[in-house]
Amino acid sequence: MIAFVSGTVAALAPDAAVVEVGGVGMAVQCTPNTLSALRLGRPAKLHTSLVVREDSLTLYGFADDDERQVFELLQTASGVGPRLAQAMLAVHTPDALRRAVATGDEKALTAVPGIGKKGAQKLLLELKDRLGEPLGAPAVGAPVSSGWRDQLHAALIGLGYATREADEAVAAVAPQAEAAEGTPQVGVLLKAALQTLNRAR
Repeated sequence: MIAFVSGTVAALAPDAAVVEVGGVGMAVQCTPNTLSALRLGRPAKLHTSLVVREDSLTLYGFADDDERQVFELLQTASGVGPRLAQAMLAVHTPDALRRAVATGDEKALTAVPGIGKKGAQKLLLELKDRLGEPLGAPAVGAPVSSGWRDQLHAALIGLGYATREADEAVAAVAPQAEAAEGTPQVGVLLKAALQTLNRAR
């Protein structure tokens, strides 16, 4: 198993990074939050989980080991593959997921694309004793959705766009984010923002 990759960030995309390790470019699938902390040409260390399929080997990368462990634990629930587990971590922090499961917060799980009401109920039952207790205290009065602007802006800067371009792209997708039900999906907004930037060039 590849526990982590450490090297220079050679390329960034909306859902992946390429890290150069010993002359080899390792493609690593990441959430927007993880990508937003990476910078082209700068050193990075990503904790990784290798998912082996008959026709592919896919590396998923995380900012820390806790996130990686939660990613793997989520997949012990029936019907949860790596893509859904990653989507859950794109919407919620590991602690927010632990809190949602511990408190039976169905609404928090249905905020994840691909999880409906019945799926959320099933996941709450299956994951109840697997994720453990939340590590930190919840942020008082801070809605989960409040940080989408900062996350999106940081992700665009990380992809090499100028601050002005990032500001304009965030403003362009704001109506889409505000119209979204529940928590705005940063990954979806990032794709929309990139499309507006490509049209502007």
